[in-house]
Amino acid sequence: MSARTTSYLSKAPINKTAVTVEHQVTAMAADLYEIGLYDPDAGPTESVMIPRVWDAETILKSMAWLRHKNRDGRNIYVRPQGEHDLTLVDDLTQDAVIAMKDAGFHPAVIVETSPGNFQAWLKHPEPLGKDVSTAAARALADKFGGDLGAADWRHYGRLAGFTNRKAKYLDPGSGLYPFVHLIEAGGGVYPEAERFLAGVRNHIERRRSERERLREQISRMAIPPKDLKTIDAFRADARYGGDGTRIDLAYSVYALSHGASAAEVEAAIRSRDLSHKGNQRRQNDYVVRTVEKALLTIERGR
Repeated sequence: MSARTTSYLSKAPINKTAVTVEHQVTAMAADLYEIGLYDPDAGPTESVMIPRVWDAETILKSMAWLRHKNRDGRNIYVRPQGEHDLTLVDDLTQDAVIAMKDAGFHPAVIVETSPGNFQAWLKHPEPLGKDVSTAAARALADKFGGDLGAADWRHYGRLAGFTNRKAKYLDPGSGLYPFVHLIEAGGGVYPEAERFLAGVRNHIERRRSERERLREQISRMAIPPKDLKTIDAFRADARYGGDGTRIDLAYSVYALSHGASAAEVEAAIRSRDLSHKGNQRRQNDYVVRTVEKALLTIERGR
């Protein structure tokens, strides 16, 4: 691990968990962190997620409370607040981590979340905007076999030093959960950063240009709004078997390719109850992903 220029432990209880946490947050080097205490089995009067926004010193001062909540069943997560210079790549094998290093993508932080399963935080030379940050996360997950479902600009990673409370990791013999281990915390920018980010930005610009050309083509063949089939017509179509996800995508492809705007399509998708998708942020993510997938389908078709 790299040498640390700041230590907060003189103001916090000295224990192995605190030392591990300090190494991780120091290597991540954010001004503020969002700490999430997650328990999917929380009772009806409890929050599934308890969020906090803290600096590194406050995290260290709160170790006793975090350890108590972890023992009580909550998983402890961390991410930088706001736009930042880090990308999380989740669900990596050990071979994938080695491949990252060999390719010049040395992580600033490596965490073993469960036996043989890793998360890597890569540090960029500067903070990234949301679109570039998300595109970078997706490109890295795709390149090294990470979880594409966790590839976005603000995904939580695990805070090392606490236990992974997922039921599937419970040891039936001992009744214990595995600890989340901090493997490396060098904190440096990865060598391929400049080249990689240039490629990500070029890809975003190409996609933007392609979509603009596609919109121009669609506008020339748009049909009057009154003649467009509604999403209700798709919902009543027996071919989709009442599958809301298939219906949303099929309608999005149809409407966008006949001149409807993305905002109009998003509004149509939201006309059904999306609460089963999760909280409002997850519902928004679903709608945006559906429209993006429809646009990509149209682009490929043309």
